[in-house]
Amino acid sequence: MQHMTLDKLNSLDATDFVAALGGIFEHSPWVPEAVAKLRPFASTADLHAAMVNAVNASGQVAQLGLIRAHPDLAGKAARQGNLTAESTSEQKGAGLDRLTNAEFEEFHRLNNAYQSRFGFPFILAVRGHDKHSIMAAFRQRLNHNSGEEVIEALRQIALIARFRLDDLFA
Repeated sequence: MQHMTLDKLNSLDATDFVAALGGIFEHSPWVPEAVAKLRPFASTADLHAAMVNAVNASGQVAQLGLIRAHPDLAGKAARQGNLTAESTSEQKGAGLDRLTNAEFEEFHRLNNAYQSRFGFPFILAVRGHDKHSIMAAFRQRLNHNSGEEVIEALRQIALIARFRLDDLFA
């Protein structure tokens, strides 16, 4: 991901603006599309808040689509190298590219249990986590109800977006 300034981002046409922010919310260009008309943004925090507000205002169908656009953590897509650059980097940073076969199987089991319980993938902003804290979060969140978990998934997505924006403007 190339680095950018907020001034440059604010001055792009809508198509380039959406393209520049395309990886901030996983496979969901509708999020930056929804805020393009709100420019200029005075700060990264304002841009982030506008995008999070767009997600919150988008309704349940769009929110579930956004959640489902995310890959499983340490899932088959990761092993096959089929993740976005951002997801690859984030999972690698948490050590999820260095799992033993037994750990990979445990992640696979947890992913399947979570997916069958909630109907969408487990999402965690993994920066600052390791495989042990990720597995602990998995096990804890499997006890939530669906409503709690949608809220938590969206909260984690907002946190991931903040990290990705910070990287873009670093």
